[in-house]
Amino acid sequence: MVEKVYVTYNDVHKLCQEAAPKMLSTLQPQLMIAIGGGGYVPARILRSFLKQPGTPNIPIQAIGLSLYEQLPVTDADTGVVDQIGTKVTRTQWLDFSSLGGMENLVGKRILIVDEVDDTRTTLEYAVRELQKDVEEVSKKLGREGEKTEFSIFVLHNKDKQKKGVLPADALDDSKYIAARTVGDVWICYPWEATDIDEHDRLAAEQKNKTAAP
Repeated sequence: MVEKVYVTYNDVHKLCQEAAPKMLSTLQPQLMIAIGGGGYVPARILRSFLKQPGTPNIPIQAIGLSLYEQLPVTDADTGVVDQIGTKVTRTQWLDFSSLGGMENLVGKRILIVDEVDDTRTTLEYAVRELQKDVEEVSKKLGREGEKTEFSIFVLHNKDKQKKGVLPADALDDSKYIAARTVGDVWICYPWEATDIDEHDRLAAEQKNKTAAP
């Protein structure tokens, strides 16, 4: 049976607070892109901790990605199990209508935010497609010389073999920040709960068991 780990809104808040100083000292993001739906809440909390006196709030853009994973299929004749296939589809993409257009990506320090790095498939897709968008816009504007830097923040990184692959520079310690690295557990986030009181009760019960001698 897969172990469930219950995470509360307070937990998320504190993880973001803990990670923010490192982001300010190394990443200094100018734009956040939240992957929906798990990246929305962490991105909004982070913005409060990344706000510096005398500077405007960091803009937050949202993208929606859905991951469809096929179940393994066993060939009746050979008994060989097919590889698990993955397909990421866009349900929402960037909207810069209020900020002047896609050229606002060029030359920026961009922080991609999600709740969990599980198979890494959605993160790979997001980074690849965003880099592609930047390259296309840079060429159109003749701004190829301006460097756009992508970094990643997740609340939890699962310590497991990944299906997705990120660029080597995106995995640099200064550009990839996971608030916590955990085993391959089932993480229950509060925004997924239909009964938040029960969710918080289970989280408290779990913490008490962990703290018990």
